[in-house]
Amino acid sequence: MDTSYSLMTLFVDGGWFMYPLLLCSMVALGVIFAKAWTLRLAHRGTERVLREVEAAMRDGDLDRASEIAYSTPGPAAAILLAGLRRIQSRKLGAHELEAAISVTGTIELGFLERGLILLATVANVAPLLGFMGTVAGMIQAFGAIEAAGQVEPALVAGGIKVALITTAAGLVIAIPVNIMYNFFVTRIDSLIVDMERGADHVLKLAWALEREGRLEIVHVKPAAVSGPSS
Repeated sequence: MDTSYSLMTLFVDGGWFMYPLLLCSMVALGVIFAKAWTLRLAHRGTERVLREVEAAMRDGDLDRASEIAYSTPGPAAAILLAGLRRIQSRKLGAHELEAAISVTGTIELGFLERGLILLATVANVAPLLGFMGTVAGMIQAFGAIEAAGQVEPALVAGGIKVALITTAAGLVIAIPVNIMYNFFVTRIDSLIVDMERGADHVLKLAWALEREGRLEIVHVKPAAVSGPSS
């Protein structure tokens, strides 16, 4: 007697609930591959660009520092580039540099977090779809008992099998997706630290240049409010 049970047989026996579960797994798999590649590119070269840009800034070569940041992909390099381009103008408005760094950081963080909501959704929805398949299978089993008017193992076996297959499929999808979601969040937190280090480099450079008189910070005084004319 052949006891082999292929994945295709499992899929067919699981009923129509296996189709949305399959869709969830395909979406999650695509996001995982894309996110892993994106975060790998974002993290690669971060230490090098921070080190080389800091060395160029110590030498006073802002053009070279900007070129290094421009040629390096990643959020830390984007923060450095945004700050250095403002500093190269030699004249800044009050809080202009901080605002540029903040805006760039927000944009980069949004790019890094793109797709995570899909993983979180799949991790939450897949078990629920599996449990829904469980309920549907049990309804089928009890319906068969009601129709037959007696309890026989052969009558309820099909419904129980559907219930077990869909539940298992939902958990098999949700567990690795949840693990990858937490892994990506950890990687993004590490990149946020790198972004903060880049912002710290730029701000320290601006303060040093201002002390040396090589950078002018323009503080705009608020206009005086004139009283009513008599």
